[in-house]
Amino acid sequence: MDRTIPIKTFPEMTIISDQPNVTHSIELTSEEDGVYIYSFRFSSAEAVVPKAVTLHWKLPALNIKGVWTSGSLYEKRLKYDWELEHLQSRVSVNAPVVSVFGHADQNVISFASSDAINKLEMNALLREEDVHLYCHVAMFTEKQQAITEYTSEIRVDMRAVDFSKALGDTSLWWEEQYKPASVPEIARSPLYSTWYNFHQHMEEDILLEECRIASSLGYKLIIIDDGWQTLDANRGYDYCGDWQPDRFPDLAGLVDKLHAVGMQVGIWFSVPFCGHKSVAYQTFKGKFLTEDHRWAPVFDPRYPEVREHLIQIYAHAVETYHLDALKLDFIDEFKAYPDTELTLDHGRDYANINEAVDRLMSDVMNRLRAIKDDIAIEFRQKYIGPGMRKYGNMFRAFDCPNDPVSNRIRTTDVKLLCGHSAVHADMHLWHPEEKVELAAIQILNTFFSVPQISVHLRQLSESHLAMVKFYNQLWIELADILLDGEFIPKNPIANYPVLQATKENNTVIGVYDNSVIDIESNDIIYILNAKLSDQIVLNYIGTPATFQIIVLDCIGKIQYKTEAVLEAGVSSYQVPVSGLITMNKVTKPI
Repeated sequence: MDRTIPIKTFPEMTIISDQPNVTHSIELTSEEDGVYIYSFRFSSAEAVVPKAVTLHWKLPALNIKGVWTSGSLYEKRLKYDWELEHLQSRVSVNAPVVSVFGHADQNVISFASSDAINKLEMNALLREEDVHLYCHVAMFTEKQQAITEYTSEIRVDMRAVDFSKALGDTSLWWEEQYKPASVPEIARSPLYSTWYNFHQHMEEDILLEECRIASSLGYKLIIIDDGWQTLDANRGYDYCGDWQPDRFPDLAGLVDKLHAVGMQVGIWFSVPFCGHKSVAYQTFKGKFLTEDHRWAPVFDPRYPEVREHLIQIYAHAVETYHLDALKLDFIDEFKAYPDTELTLDHGRDYANINEAVDRLMSDVMNRLRAIKDDIAIEFRQKYIGPGMRKYGNMFRAFDCPNDPVSNRIRTTDVKLLCGHSAVHADMHLWHPEEKVELAAIQILNTFFSVPQISVHLRQLSESHLAMVKFYNQLWIELADILLDGEFIPKNPIANYPVLQATKENNTVIGVYDNSVIDIESNDIIYILNAKLSDQIVLNYIGTPATFQIIVLDCIGKIQYKTEAVLEAGVSSYQVPVSGLITMNKVTKPI
């Protein structure tokens, strides 16, 4: 950042651009209860390739603890104006919003763009010279085609509300422009995946055996991941593009058998990749965004024939194999590469890649819904922004096998922006000799999202199976609270040591570190002890009341029951590692 450029103080904004013969304007169009809406406009009499345009503003750095973005993971610290890495968003990567939070998790400033399609760069950075926070939104930062006009809105939220509410309200604002896909019940059901446990080495009889067990444990959907389409097991993408079921020649028959054991079925596709050993590679030679990719050439969705090829593949699969779901992967690899031309030449009907991706996914979903109107579509972090919510209804945390803390952070980050779309954990995975309490830690860290699992169920011990069944059944019982309740994640800069969801006076709390937990006089309270100490410390801030208290271990065995009158103040309970305490109000307030 050039420190010699004077930056206006919010609510005024500064426009920085060095492009001549174009017009830029930023206008405050509404302000209500601390939420400001600005309209930005770029225009040119003749089509020009736009150069970078940045909106800047500053405000005093008062009561600031950290900065949240959809791509920050562990890096929610405050950053400085000499740092060069910023949030980048486009239709298939992240979401265009930055939220600055204070020491009590309250919103300091959250700002978002209405443009969830094109690439943007955003940040809120501290300048040490004047201890001010400098915010910016940068447009046209990647290779772009010539245009005459561009408009977008900037929403700035200055309300002193919890940062999670500021983000949730931003998501609702986006929904006015990007209507989210409907969410079928199967998208809200526990899911079994073949990826971590089998990778590409799958056999029909073993899958059926696994799914019989999975169904008995409460899993309702299987995603047959990479490997169904090829006998090659090198974990590469050389054969992507044709999508013939070489490993399971009678894939429709296998799907019917899986349906018969109680599992709905989806399969995996890597959307952009066209392997060198595929027939499609020869057919579409010259119609790739790049061939210089470490995995495989990348289809160019700006060609209508490329889009139709992909659409036909997915439609054929759903209709022919009787599928209930698709996992559409690697959509974030659709982007401008150094050797990508951004023109309408050679038969392309789009110059803008992001707009072509949006068109591709729109056409895919229109075709699929005509075949099966309740089709479930899984997308993976990072393609979890408002533009992608138009198409996907299952948004999964990025791969983090055997890493419960990352899984908790990722699912929480995705959940904060996804409204009623179903947020899924990355697949639970643990070593078969892991202690049952530590295996349970994997599940409890993602209890506020839809569970996915990818372990060899037929090889699990009795205690592991009992644990999985207990917590799956509990999750199903509490799903409406966990998925639809008011969700409040505590202390984002400390990786959310406490998560809470409340609906209709019932509350679920996950405790992931030694913390004092505030509880109110709700009718029923469930507290998950997802840490390695066996003490839960509660600070009761509700009206005095009598509660029936039940403590269970991680396989659902009751440890003890008691009845207690809770009054304002602190109390503690012994709860086994990965166990559960339930508190059921049995009398009216005293």
